Amino acid sequence: MAHPPSTRAPQAPVTAPAGAPPAPGHPPAPAPRRGGWAESRERLRAAATTEPGRLWIIGTVVALLVVAFGAVTAWEVSDRAAAADDVVSRSQPLSADAASIYRSLADADTAAASGFLAGSKEPHAVRLRYESDIATASRLLVKAAANTTGASDSGRSIAELNEQLPVYNGLIEQARANNRQGFPVGGAYLRYANERMTEQLLPAAQKLYEAETGRLYDDYDQAETWPYVALAVGVVALGALFWAQRRNYLRTNRVLNHGLLAASAASVVVLLWLVAGHAVATADLSTSRTSGQESLKVLNDARIDSLKARANENLTLVARGAVLTKDGVDQYDTDYKAEMKDLVAKLGSAGDLADDTSGRTPVKDAQDSVAQWQKQHASARDTDNAGDYEGALDQVIGASGSTGQSFDRVDAALEKAIGHEQREFTRAASDGKGALTGLPLGAAVLAVLGAAAAGVGISRRLAEYR
Repeated sequence: MAHPPSTRAPQAPVTAPAGAPPAPGHPPAPAPRRGGWAESRERLRAAATTEPGRLWIIGTVVALLVVAFGAVTAWEVSDRAAAADDVVSRSQPLSADAASIYRSLADADTAAASGFLAGSKEPHAVRLRYESDIATASRLLVKAAANTTGASDSGRSIAELNEQLPVYNGLIEQARANNRQGFPVGGAYLRYANERMTEQLLPAAQKLYEAETGRLYDDYDQAETWPYVALAVGVVALGALFWAQRRNYLRTNRVLNHGLLAASAASVVVLLWLVAGHAVATADLSTSRTSGQESLKVLNDARIDSLKARANENLTLVARGAVLTKDGVDQYDTDYKAEMKDLVAKLGSAGDLADDTSGRTPVKDAQDSVAQWQKQHASARDTDNAGDYEGALDQVIGASGSTGQSFDRVDAALEKAIGHEQREFTRAASDGKGALTGLPLGAAVLAVLGAAAAGVGISRRLAEYR
């Protein structure tokens, strides 16, 4: 007899509860696979539960810290050393060249006016001085262009100077040619050339000088910045070495672990070398900045003021009152007085900055010559205002007792002072650069030796467990 089909729902397979042993006759379910990082972490955790494992971890961490200290020290000191080298061999020379460009242009303008006042018989020495100044400015502009990019502020100033200098030179030649033939238009050409020099060439040269000097001070700041990261890593590495040796002493009653002690000594040497070397470098660079570069800047500015004052003094006689201020006073004589006032102030600052007799003596000579120059100029102006143009001309460009001779003495004294301060700068900056020499390589070598010594020290402790 057939049975009707069952109406009961099919039963779900019965599964064993989690963690229960597998049923007889059934293989166990495979465990879930863990990632490599999880397995490594598990092994590290297991190793940390044993003393050999702890020692291995401690040795690895200490060695890595010592190596990191050496690497960071080498990196940061190399950066400071490169900046110090730039101060000595790139930034300051370029700043000095920019100052020389400005001085050469101002001196060329002065020489052109002096030659014009001499009339058709321009002195050969004055002509050579003008040509030498133009050649010097052109040569230094080529050098500056090779050390900068066209898109920078310096590059734009150089491009403007290269464009305007031939135009200025052409105007001077026109003034000279007309003056030689006795044409009054020569004076107009000279005044126009001076206007171009004053309003375009010299401002562009000033911008170039400021840009290069700014780059110099940026290199100074970078070279003098303390390597704080290296110092911090060094302190951490020494702290870890001290802790490891103290732990070793507390667990074994052994006072010294020669490997860890050698690693500590290497780290201490690097840290002391880093602190002492950078301190000496910073002190020498600071000296080169305050006693060298700052003095050079003031002296260069003073020399430029003297050149501009001399050019305005000459142009006062060239213009013969043709160029007046809004108050009806001679423009060139007004500019002369302003430049002389600035010159006196800067010479006072230069005297204060000079830190030895060799620096103060030429500044004092320049101050005395400036005082004499001012007296002679006042006498020349009185003579000219009295209607004696030829007498005033002789007092300005004459061979004896003229303002031109006083100006030459001022210029020679300032040149001597600048040469002295340049040597002072080079000496101090080179000493600062030298204080960092060898430190990056020494730090790297000592760090590797220290890490190796720490490894040897820990390995000897591990050998006791075998």
